[in-house]
Amino acid sequence: MLQIRYHLHLSYSEKHSVSIRYLLKLILLALLFSLPAVADTNVAGDEIVIINDNPSTGAPDVGISIAVSPQPDPVLGYLPDVDATTAAVSTQEDASDNDVDLWQRIKNGYAMPETQSPFTANHESWYAARPEYVKRMIGRSQKYLYHIVEEVEKRGMPTEIALLPMVESAFNPQAYSRSSASGIWQFMPSTGKNFGLKQSWWVDNRRDVMAATNAALTYLQKLHVMFGTWDLALAAYNAGEGTVQRAIDRNRKKGLPTDYESLQLPPETRNYVPKLQAVKNIVNNPEQYGLNVQTIPNRPYFTTVTVPQQIDAHLAAQLAEISFDEFSSLNPEYNRPVLTGEGKKHEILLPVGAAETFNTNLANNNKPLVSWQTYHAKRGERMQNIAHKFGISLAQLRDVNDLPAGNNLKSAGALLVPNNKTDADELSVGDNDTAVANSENAKENAGGNPDRSGKHIVRRGDTLQTVAQRYKMSSKQLMTQNHLKSHYLRAGQVLIVNAESFKSAGSHAAHNSKKSHYLVRRGDTLDTIARKFDVATDDLQRWNNLSGSHIIPGHKLTIIKPDAA
Repeated sequence: MLQIRYHLHLSYSEKHSVSIRYLLKLILLALLFSLPAVADTNVAGDEIVIINDNPSTGAPDVGISIAVSPQPDPVLGYLPDVDATTAAVSTQEDASDNDVDLWQRIKNGYAMPETQSPFTANHESWYAARPEYVKRMIGRSQKYLYHIVEEVEKRGMPTEIALLPMVESAFNPQAYSRSSASGIWQFMPSTGKNFGLKQSWWVDNRRDVMAATNAALTYLQKLHVMFGTWDLALAAYNAGEGTVQRAIDRNRKKGLPTDYESLQLPPETRNYVPKLQAVKNIVNNPEQYGLNVQTIPNRPYFTTVTVPQQIDAHLAAQLAEISFDEFSSLNPEYNRPVLTGEGKKHEILLPVGAAETFNTNLANNNKPLVSWQTYHAKRGERMQNIAHKFGISLAQLRDVNDLPAGNNLKSAGALLVPNNKTDADELSVGDNDTAVANSENAKENAGGNPDRSGKHIVRRGDTLQTVAQRYKMSSKQLMTQNHLKSHYLRAGQVLIVNAESFKSAGSHAAHNSKKSHYLVRRGDTLDTIARKFDVATDDLQRWNNLSGSHIIPGHKLTIIKPDAA
């Protein structure tokens, strides 16, 4: 009976012309602009914290466009010395061919029935009123979407499922809810454990892009088998299978239909499928909502790389010659500054263009891979004394080890500390060898004795990329000028560099830099503060000895910036 009614509804809808449906949708959209927007929800249906996202709360403006031209291929950004014009042309050529457009591939795989719900228009208006939010969400998705689409297609699932992290977390791997759901798929701790996602002091695999995607798709397939339709499977993913089954049982007892639209479900769950439908509609026709979704190439963004059992996270980013923010976005599961695996080796993710660089630099590396050790603290031991003993600040000690406020340790236990005080002075929490080298070079230049012959003496932690950037050269130019056969540099090696850049970098930085302080406010992130002062996030971390991106309102940050005067 339900099936017959469904087909009758379809045939009735087909009698309407496209223009009438379009006008009705616009009218409904306008009427619903005044309705309150439903908050972002996760698997449990509660609000999630989206890091670095502050959606506008102003009046909706569906005429705003978030992208006026094709975006450069993000993968090309990690190929050495790619010309920006070439990248843009390549992107335009790719965008004209549906075979290399990931959005078209997703649309070709749609297999879920359209949801006819008034809630859908409400979510469409919510997204349309927040173009910058959508732009950031789409920008983050570029790193992960290709992998998810590949996995969805391997399992024969509708490709709409690949868009679900937009509903769950806005594709933010660090999204964390008040009910402790985490990652782009927003797994609760218990559900994550049920699907093999390890959660320990070292890692939280609910944030592991590949592991969590595999677990989420497995869970959704299980729910689809249980309930028979994808909308009910999604409802159960949001509210729990028990909640959906009880709603079905209640309707059966009353002789009522048991499809998704007919069930009495929690408000969050009733909005869940319509919200995915809204995302789907925007992907199908972004211009209708005043949005212009960036093109995503139909190719992998990241690849797996094998690393030793333990390696410093900042060192891994340095060896790959990528920023620590980029490294963290692909490896968000690690809780500590040391990446550790259960076996002798394990895998990390790197941009496809950085994998070879990492392997080359790792093979040529002759320095320790880990700058941390375990310290067995005694109960009642003062944290300030431990921090002083190993040459780090109390705030750093707490941040690295997730220690609560207070002066004394309430129980004995192992703490992660620098290898020794000397190392701690050179490589405090959040620093890496590159930062140390830059600091040492800066001191030498500021001392008034820069080498004006156009030569640079390689220091501990220098990489080809950092040296090239210092002297306003490309890595390729530096390699050619010095007849280098690889990216590897050794301490004490003499490089011929751009002498004019060296002179200006040495004398100008010494006399025309100024230090200021900024008091962290509620809602600030390292990224927004870095943009505010036009400095690099890595520099902010180095200047303030921060191990990660976590900052607290009221914290005073040091800002060092060249004096424009």
